Amino acid sequence: REALGEDAEPKVAEEEEEQRRSRKQIEESRQRLAKLLFDGTQLVTNIQVAADLRETQRRAEEAELKLQRVERLENEAKSSTYKFEEITSKWALAKEMTIPQELWQLLNQQQQQCALLLEEKNKLIGALQQELKNKDEQYVQAIKKQSDDIHLLLERMEEQIRIMLKTYRHKLLQIEKAFELERRELLDNNRKKWEEAIQAHNARELEYLHARMRKVEEFEKQLNQLRVEDEEEYNSMKIQLENDVQNLERQLQQMKAVYQLNQEKLEYNLQVLKKQDEENTIIRSQQKRKLNRLHSLLNNLRTKLAKQEKQFREENQSLAADCERITGQCKEVQRRMRHFAVSDAEKFTEVWLLNEEEAKGLMRKALDADRIIHSQQLGLPWEEPRHWFLNNVGPLGHYKAKRMATKLAAEVLTVGSGEGGKGNTAKVEDRVTPLRNISKKTAKRILELVSDESGFLIESKLLRPLRALGRHERTLMKLDSIFAALEIDSEDDLYQLVDFFLKYKAQEVAVSQVGAPGTAVGRAQQSQGSPGGEDVRDPAEAREDSGSGAQRDELKPPRSSPGSLPSVYMHADDVLRILKAFVQDFHKLREKDGSAKEVLQVRDSSKDGEYWEALAHVIPEPTLKLWDALAVALEEYYEVLTRRASLLAEAAVLRQQNSELCLLLEEYVSSGVNSKLPSPPTQWMDPNLSCPGEAQ
Repeated sequence: REALGEDAEPKVAEEEEEQRRSRKQIEESRQRLAKLLFDGTQLVTNIQVAADLRETQRRAEEAELKLQRVERLENEAKSSTYKFEEITSKWALAKEMTIPQELWQLLNQQQQQCALLLEEKNKLIGALQQELKNKDEQYVQAIKKQSDDIHLLLERMEEQIRIMLKTYRHKLLQIEKAFELERRELLDNNRKKWEEAIQAHNARELEYLHARMRKVEEFEKQLNQLRVEDEEEYNSMKIQLENDVQNLERQLQQMKAVYQLNQEKLEYNLQVLKKQDEENTIIRSQQKRKLNRLHSLLNNLRTKLAKQEKQFREENQSLAADCERITGQCKEVQRRMRHFAVSDAEKFTEVWLLNEEEAKGLMRKALDADRIIHSQQLGLPWEEPRHWFLNNVGPLGHYKAKRMATKLAAEVLTVGSGEGGKGNTAKVEDRVTPLRNISKKTAKRILELVSDESGFLIESKLLRPLRALGRHERTLMKLDSIFAALEIDSEDDLYQLVDFFLKYKAQEVAVSQVGAPGTAVGRAQQSQGSPGGEDVRDPAEAREDSGSGAQRDELKPPRSSPGSLPSVYMHADDVLRILKAFVQDFHKLREKDGSAKEVLQVRDSSKDGEYWEALAHVIPEPTLKLWDALAVALEEYYEVLTRRASLLAEAAVLRQQNSELCLLLEEYVSSGVNSKLPSPPTQWMDPNLSCPGEAQ
């Protein structure tokens, strides 16, 4: 609208005025309908409010009457209970009466009181029945009133619905008329706006056409100018490229001259190399003669080796016989030790059962006494205690278990794995349990070598998750799988593995020091014995040794204790060979002497004291205090009974004396002397008086 030059504000005001007209009609209709709906709702709900008020008043009156009725029933119950107790108490007096007239009077009184009690009960029942009839009448009246209210409510609702429908129709017609009027006005206004906009659009199209023609003329002039400039630039570039071609041709001629010179130099070098080849042939023949001399030296050394092997074999046989004899003695000692351990365990079990039976007998007596005291003396219910030690028979079954191989390996691998320096390493070594006489660092290095070189024992599905772990965790997971494959379970199996590695390598080193042919030490001795000290190994073997030397791991156990094994150097390629020998010996040892692996479990006696202490204190401290208090009370009760027995004995003596006096008095009264007396005792004595003995 700004581009057309129109003023937008009057149009907006006009549209708002038109919208206000229709909205005003809608708002007026909505308010009128809301007022009608509110009045109708109020007229309808007045009936419900009145009914709720009547119901509230009725419930309040009903609650008050109920309270009065309950109070009256409670008073009547109290009075009737009092009268019934009075009647019941008089029945006890009737048993003591011996005169029939008095007993007849008492029975009449009892009948009158019972009749009065029944009459009061009947009056109360009649009053309650009358109230029930009144309630029925009130209920019928309330039902009639509610029916009238419902009819009135329906009439008002129907009237309200008719009024609302009539009003809705009237207001809907008014709103439709208002919208129709607005529609006609909007159509007229929009038609006028459309004609004005078409005229303005035509004028703008003419202006745009003239401006476009002017721009086309300017663009043609610019294209002609650019065409001239490009022709000049093309000519200059062509001249420059021709100069570059001439320069490159000159450089090509120079390179051909240099190539000719280099060809002559290479021919000269070829002649020199041929002469050097002839000299190398002469040197090779000299080396062959030297090799023959070394072969003769090798044969001499082999004869020496055979003699030493024979000597070592004899020593080995003697040592093997000693080892077999010592092994037999060790097995015998172990057998006796197991026999004594079994017999000691049986004796311990018998003594335990004997003491336990005696202790449980005493405990059962104490529990029976506690039951009798609670049930007979105190009159309280008694429940048998349910302790953890009551059902136990025999020694407690707690045994100390040895550490697993994986757990011990984890403790060994923590040595030196941190970044805290020597102080932290020393602290870790102090916390790790020593692996008998083997250094912790040596055991750690052996386990790392086994983990790195025995990857084929690990399942393929575990290899991918292991890559995401750190070095320490990855080594532990690998060792766990390797131990499972080798059936290494306990701490002793892991010690045998590490000890086998060290002894096997130490034995190889000892044999190689003799100078066996083909070993590294033998070759060193041959090179030292040969003239000039040259290395006579085959070139391929030398390259292999030099290549594998870069991957060699040195394993030196520290010489800190006299019982530690000697220092050895271990190659990574030796791990699989040692593992193979270990698995063979390990399984042979298990098959040959399976009983040696049967280690008696060490029983944990830490809870024995607690068990016997619990048996001794099966009766808790509060119960013992109750027993002490009951013993004091029973002693006092015994003293009272003793005093009562003495008083009863005295009463019996007095009763006997009284009966004797009564007999004597009876003789005096029946005597004929009394008739001669002016005032005989029979005149002032009660003739119905009887002796206590006769009354009983």
